[in-house]
Parts: sequence; C-alpha cells; structure tokens
Amino acid sequence: MALAPLTFSTDNHGWAELLPHRQPTKTLTGTHRVPWVVIGAGVTGLSAARRLAENNPNDQVLLLDARQLGQGASGRNSGYAVAISQFSGAFDKEQEKNYRRIARINAQGLDLLRQQVGDLGINCQWQEDGYYHTAADAASLKEYDNFKDHLNRLGYEHTLLNKDDLTDRLGTSLYQAGIHVPKGVLLQPAALVHGLGDNLPANVTLYENSPVLKINQGEPCHLELENGQITADKVIVATNYEAPKLGFLNRYIMGSTLSGSFTRQLTNDELSNLGSLKEWGVLSLHSGGATVRLTRDKRISLRNTAEYHGAVLMSDTFLSKRQDIHRAAFEKRFPQLSHVPFEFSWSGVEGISQNFTNFFGRQAPNIYLAGGYNGSGVSRGTAFGAALADYACNISSDLVDDCLASAPATWIPPRPFLDIGAFFKVKMRFIGVGLDR
Repeated sequence: MALAPLTFSTDNHGWAELLPHRQPTKTLTGTHRVPWVVIGAGVTGLSAARRLAENNPNDQVLLLDARQLGQGASGRNSGYAVAISQFSGAFDKEQEKNYRRIARINAQGLDLLRQQVGDLGINCQWQEDGYYHTAADAASLKEYDNFKDHLNRLGYEHTLLNKDDLTDRLGTSLYQAGIHVPKGVLLQPAALVHGLGDNLPANVTLYENSPVLKINQGEPCHLELENGQITADKVIVATNYEAPKLGFLNRYIMGSTLSGSFTRQLTNDELSNLGSLKEWGVLSLHSGGATVRLTRDKRISLRNTAEYHGAVLMSDTFLSKRQDIHRAAFEKRFPQLSHVPFEFSWSGVEGISQNFTNFFGRQAPNIYLAGGYNGSGVSRGTAFGAALADYACNISSDLVDDCLASAPATWIPPRPFLDIGAFFKVKMRFIGVGLDR
C-alpha cells in the first residue's frame, strides 16, 4: 500500500528570492544501500553530513531534503549567527554553568561556519561585527539592565549606548538604550545554505525535493520515499520542528511561525538619511520585539510577528495582513523612509520546546536527532550537527558533552490542548512589548 504523502509547506517568499536562480539537485529514486543517511539539509543536516564525510572518507552519505535548499527554516531566518545568547530575566547564579555551556556551543558553531565560508569561498554577505540589543519601552529597558548585568558577570565584551548613540549609528530615534555585542555574525541565510549545499564533500550526495515518508526502525533502518527506498546502517534526523512527522519528539516540540518584510533596495540618498553604519542588525531586548536589519545589498528587513500557525508558512492572504503590522513598525522607526515600499514579505517556522531547551542525542540504537533551537539555529544548529555526527561515530569531545548536557524537554499536551497552549505560549512573547514591536 502506498504511503500518504506528507505536507511540507513552501513558497517563493524568502531570502532565496533575492539570489540568482539555482537549479536543484535531482530527486531520489530507486533502491539504495548506504552506511549513512542524514534527513534535512538545513544548517544542522549540512553540518552533520560534512562531519560524517570527514570522519568516514570511504563511506557514502546520503543527504535528503523535503524541499529545495534554502526553503526551510535555515534559509528563512533573519540571518543572525548568535555568539552570546540573551536570557530574559535577572542573572541566575545557579544557571551560570548553563549560560557558559550555551556560549561555548554557539562559539564552536561560529568557528565551524567561519572556516567553511572562508575555505569554500561562500558569498553570503558575512559580516562579523556583532549586533545591537535595543530597548524602546519599559519592559525592554528592564531587560537592558538584566542583559548588561549578565554580560558584566560573565565577562563578555560589550558597549553601552544611549539614545543619541543609537540614532547616530542606526538612523532611528526610537530606541532609548542599547548594547552592542561585537561577537556574532550577520549573513544572508539562504546564500549560506546554498553555498554549503553546493560544496559538499565528494562522498556526500544531496537529493532535494525528496521527503522521507516513513522510517522503519531496526538494524539496519529502512527509509521509504515516494519513489525510492533506502537501507542505512545509521540515520541522523535534522528536521527540527518537523521531527514528529517521522515519529520523533511528538508533543515535545512545536513550530512558531514568524513573518517579516523587505524593502526594495534603498537609493544612496535614502541611505544618507539613515545613520553612519552601512550594515547592521538589531535584536530587541524584549522577546516579542522587532528584529531589524540594514543588509549589505541596501535593504531594510523587519520581522515583528510570531504566532502559532500550525507549524506551516503563511498564505499570501495572511502575509498581506501581517505586512500592515510590519509597515507600522517600519514607519515608526524610519519616518524619513515612509515613501519606501516593501518589495515582498516572507514567513518561516522556528522549532521551540516548552522549556526552551534543545534536543540532542540517540533516539533509537542507530537513529540520532538534533533540533529545537528556539531562534538561534544558525550557529547552534551548526555545532549540534557536527557534534551529533561525532556522537554517532563514537567520537567523544567537549562539544559532544556540552550538547548532551541540554536539559530534558518538558511534555506538551496533545491536541486540542496543544493548539490552545501553543497559541498562548507564543502570544505571551508580546506582553508589554509596546514600542519595541
């Protein structure tokens, strides 16, 4: 009996739309017998496949993606590769080891990406000057004090900025205070994923538009696809919030759908009405605040909605309504650019856990999984992918130990309670957001 096809929502809206057309690889067909399969070609899967190939140069590795490269979450985020994570609330001395553990994971992911981007000559607008954590309203100003204390206690480099400093640099007078953290990278996420996927080691074969419909667990595993079958000794699952479709993390991970808009390219005159910086990124200190970027190709990108939307992308109708929210936030920040239209809007889904932990480890004797990055997937997903490959190869390291130390996830009730709980959990992000939205 044929398996019912799974749904993997995609559209033409996202960072990939700003890039030259790329021809996808072929779809997997036929019967295959291999040592290794990696499911999911986002940053985690790409990192895992590369490390598997390095660890096992004589083994064939199949890398499968249900979509085209760059159409999943890894190509639809705002392009921040985080080094220093912000934790809401006051500094918790009992969590200091955990703060430092997460920073080490982020740093190793950045180190891996930096080396790969350099060695492979990937043009992804890599900008390593960190970003600005900003506050415009009361709730985020409180988090400004918390984050400042956090950085001081952990000894992380940073610069405090007042309203005039931020206005001079960013060209908006909305923000009352901010912190520049120099560690961290801005990039074009779809270009990064394209570059990594198009420059894989010789013993890795990428198949796009090739969703796995079912995994029959055993030793070896049997994977069923629409037009093919694979028998593999070991499988790495790097599908993040879509892991439940393959029978993993049911009621432990959910998808939050975010949306944002891009302006057209700004003219030189329009750029002159902004601040002194020609490229920058802003992260609101309020968890529900807007993420704003001035990109290297002279666009402003603004994301300021997150909601439970069934873990799928938004239709054009929904995006049109969300664009009104983006527009109001844009003109509030940049009234001098109120005449500049948006070129298009986009949506993407992030994988989040109930207690904001990450997933890493063995799911079955020969199945391994990583995911659930809660919005920090570019750097952390890269680190988790490499560490998971090492772990599957029985290679120990400090990074593997750090990833294994992730706190257990808390259980999410089944539907309809899942839908209700997820809706309100995501909605809670916006309480008190005020001017930071």
